Amino acid sequence: MVVSAFNSLSQRVFCMLKEGGYDVSVEFALSTKAIREAFNSWKPDIILSPYLLQKIPEDIWSKVPTLILHPGPLGDRGPSSLDWAILKKQTKWGVTLLQANEEMDAGDIWGYSYYSMPKNSSKAYIYRNEVTQIALELFKKALNNYKTDFKPLQQNTLTNINWHIHNKMPQSIRAINWDTDTTDDIIKKINSADNHPGVLDNIAGVKCYMYGASKEATLRGKPKEILAKRDGAICIGTTDAAVWISHLAEPDRFKLPSTYVLKNKIEGVKEHRIPLFVSPSLETFKEITFTKKDNIGYLYFDFYNGAMSSNQCIRLKYAIETLREEVDILVLMGGKNFFSNGIHLAILQDSKKQGEDGWSNINAMNNLISTILYSDDILTVASFGANAGAGGVFLALACDIVVAKEGVVLNPHYKTIGLSGSEYHTYTLPKRVGKKLAKSLTDNMLPISANYAKSIGMIDEVFKDYQVDIRDYEAVIDKKDYETQLHNYLKDIVENEDRYYNMIDTKRENLEADDEIIQRCKEEELNRMYPEFWEKDSLFHKLRYEFIYKIPKEYAPKHLALHKKV
Repeated sequence: MVVSAFNSLSQRVFCMLKEGGYDVSVEFALSTKAIREAFNSWKPDIILSPYLLQKIPEDIWSKVPTLILHPGPLGDRGPSSLDWAILKKQTKWGVTLLQANEEMDAGDIWGYSYYSMPKNSSKAYIYRNEVTQIALELFKKALNNYKTDFKPLQQNTLTNINWHIHNKMPQSIRAINWDTDTTDDIIKKINSADNHPGVLDNIAGVKCYMYGASKEATLRGKPKEILAKRDGAICIGTTDAAVWISHLAEPDRFKLPSTYVLKNKIEGVKEHRIPLFVSPSLETFKEITFTKKDNIGYLYFDFYNGAMSSNQCIRLKYAIETLREEVDILVLMGGKNFFSNGIHLAILQDSKKQGEDGWSNINAMNNLISTILYSDDILTVASFGANAGAGGVFLALACDIVVAKEGVVLNPHYKTIGLSGSEYHTYTLPKRVGKKLAKSLTDNMLPISANYAKSIGMIDEVFKDYQVDIRDYEAVIDKKDYETQLHNYLKDIVENEDRYYNMIDTKRENLEADDEIIQRCKEEELNRMYPEFWEKDSLFHKLRYEFIYKIPKEYAPKHLALHKKV
């Protein structure tokens, strides 16, 4: 694999290849020298590039089939494909798999497919869902065709094609006119740029990029007037309503909750509070929502990019403690884009007291997980409806039952960021997979798929999501979507009283028997983590800085670049 970054799509393809029995090595495309060295060492039969921004050298693609994924339909060429599709309100879009040649996006076609554009969704969400699902199918089909006498389709033979040839979308196109743009216009523009590059503006005298937009139902004010703040987000008046902006980033800086960027610029702006958790249908900025059906509660926590600050951990903990009295089963659903990725690295990077705030964050996370682990009057369920990493994975493993949507990628490790980790993982992970495999998962630093996680006992069930139809609008009538399958699975447990109460009794017995071990595991984890947070020369500070500022690496790390071991 040659990729510009090992992003979520690249990880998904990597998992598919590894679990399909292929020998896989990864190199970054930032340096032609690195690509050539990898090519000469590994001598690949085929090169897959799920995420590629640079050109592959001709002396490589001319020798070995090099397949590049383009997130646009047949006839679409150029960067910012999804951005243009969202802004132009396309209802149908596609994905194309191309063979590299001398011109970007102009190579022979190995496969393509279409999908319905989900309404009011961000670019990041569409990319991680519709685009990724189609990409997997196209790569699988291409690998099968590679073993035959398959001939790809030449683009110059295409007829009846609507050609979309475009440049990188400039900020002048994305720019918001606060005096004329409606709330929906503003949200669409920010969605098209989320989570990169954002929409550039000047908010309260601060030049910054905007991310994470949501509509406000009741607050009103003048266009561009800052009306309120809530949990780090700000509410801004529009011509017809108001819009919440959850995150901002100053040029050459990184994304932070909006109030962290504006600071004293918004003194006097009132905190517009809402209850600890609200209905998902409430039209406002909300992070924690709750629904209940058949005495099964579904608790959603949609924290931006899955990062959980101390405050967010505390609020989620209180929500769980409150809801324990209202349901038989409580399901932790995570967010739309991520289940959770653990502690909030960007806030720590911004802090002037990094050791203290980091220590506070990990302890807040541990307190949250303790609440889940010791909820012995109900059954708790973690639902990986989206990807998760580091502490977010182990947050889920504190639950009694863990399920996932097929295609979800998990990163059950911390070392890539320079941490040994806590979140009770030295208790929950070995309990599910054994000590030897637990050590391998945390040491190898590799992503794994939901199906692989189930095969080793790390999670309990995987459900396919039939809601996303990638086959040119073919109806899937007799198959249920992920959340329906999940509910039916849990309803069977609730309705079988003997089974349900046996599970509760077993849980209580195990917690009582393991209590000393659980506490010891936590204390040993924190003892190892203490210097990682507090010592100035800790590797965590260096790697966190590189991660937050997206410092490009010329070469892929050794745990991915197996060609370096040849």
